[in-house]
Amino acid sequence: MGLVLDSSIIIAAERRGSTVAQLLKQVVARTGDQEAILSSVGLVELTHGIYRAKTPEIRKQRESFINELLAAVPVHPFTKEAAMLAGKLDGEQQSRGVMIPFGDLLIGATALWLGYSVVTGNLRHFQKIPGLSVLQI
Repeated sequence: MGLVLDSSIIIAAERRGSTVAQLLKQVVARTGDQEAILSSVGLVELTHGIYRAKTPEIRKQRESFINELLAAVPVHPFTKEAAMLAGKLDGEQQSRGVMIPFGDLLIGATALWLGYSVVTGNLRHFQKIPGLSVLQI
C-alpha cells in the first residue's frame, strides 16, 4: 500500500509555512509509514500555482517548496492504464449524473490503479470515485 499526495495538502502546508519534512511527518503520523508519491497530474496543479503567484516573492517561495518536495517524493507518471481506468470511471459516474473534476479524476485513477490511497484536504471530489481509499489530513 502507498499514498498519493493530493495537491491540496501540499498547498496548505506551503501556505502555512511548513517545510516538506514537516508535511511528510504529518502524513506519516496520520497514515503510518507508507510510500508516498506525487502524481504527475498533481505536479501540473502545483506548477500552475507557481505561475499564478501574485508577487515574485510568493512565486519564489512556492517554487522552492515544490523543488524541496520533488527531492523527497517521487513523481508517478500518468500511464495509459490509469488513463483507461479514468475514462471508465468518468463514463460510469457521468452516466449516473456524478461529475468528478478532471484533475481529481486523473489523480484518483492513478491511485486506484496503483492500489494506493489518496491523502487530501478535500474529500468531496475523491469520494465520488468508487473503490478509492481516501484519507483526509
